[in-house]
Amino acid sequence: MKIYTRTGDDGSTSLAGGKRVRKDNLRIEACGSVDELIAWIGLIRDFRENSDRRDLIIYIQDQLMRCAATLATEKIDKKRTYYLPDETSASFLEGEIDKMESRLPALKNFILPGGSVLISYCNIARTVCRRAERSVQKLNYSEEVPDIVPKFINRLSDYLFVLSRLISLELDNKEITWSV
Repeated sequence: MKIYTRTGDDGSTSLAGGKRVRKDNLRIEACGSVDELIAWIGLIRDFRENSDRRDLIIYIQDQLMRCAATLATEKIDKKRTYYLPDETSASFLEGEIDKMESRLPALKNFILPGGSVLISYCNIARTVCRRAERSVQKLNYSEEVPDIVPKFINRLSDYLFVLSRLISLELDNKEITWSV
């Protein structure tokens, strides 16, 4: 199979199932945002500081691939759920967030992103995740998206924020707070 097909040269692309849509279609925009997020999280996974979290990060990428597969499908077949994210994926992230937060000082102010390259990448991934969430919700306003997709993506942005704080703690980095 060749990577190029030339069928998209006219500004269209195919959904799963073959239907052609414009590349600026809401569904394609949501898929692209999730795809970008998967790549950023892959970058985060590659840091040695995340070696103990590698399997968890791969799980997150797998759930995001499932989100993308769901978004790329025009009509969701309720009987075929093999491509949907796990129903427990959002609550799983909540458990991971709770574990990380138990190690962190209480949050009393906003935190300025930064402190190390990895912490900055976590925050970039968090903002990309928020954009993906907005794209998915925009699609959801016009076409039904399974509840687990926006729920997982919403929880993931929280996870990425807390992960950035935990890595900051592990690196003995002083968080720079912002207050008015």
